[in-house]
Amino acid sequence: MGPSIWSVRRTVDLRTTRTIRSAIEIRAPLDTVWGILTDFESYRDWNPHLRQVRGTPRQGARLMVISQPPGSRPVALRPRLIVWQPPHEFRWRAKLITRRLFSGEHGFRLESHTDGRVRFIHDETFRGLLVPLYSRLRLEATRRGFAAMNEALRERAEALPAEHSEP
Repeated sequence: MGPSIWSVRRTVDLRTTRTIRSAIEIRAPLDTVWGILTDFESYRDWNPHLRQVRGTPRQGARLMVISQPPGSRPVALRPRLIVWQPPHEFRWRAKLITRRLFSGEHGFRLESHTDGRVRFIHDETFRGLLVPLYSRLRLEATRRGFAAMNEALRERAEALPAEHSEP
């Protein structure tokens, strides 16, 4: 009886997980890109996807996030920072009532290259029983939001050195 229950559980888990993953190359120093990503107060000035993030950037902290992919309604989230590794990565996890019903783990990772470029890797994994419904209603909008955020981050980071070098 045990193995059949396990296989059913495993099948349900596989069908109720979706991941969005994107990446962009940025011609700016690692510290510049990290500084933009972790300056939550300035998100409203440049970020077309995560319109507001409030809270203390440290592992275990609870944040208040307003996610609004372009063309979508805003959604208020209360994620917890589950990974905080300056200047390379942070991740947060939010849930709807329980993690079994619906949760999302949103990651922001920076990889530094020797030629001065930074690769920004942006991902989110959705889990839970409501994932199929979410996939039909908001997954494509979320994908577009990631792309818009990535491009806005690149533009902001690449513009900063030019701004700082002016007299």
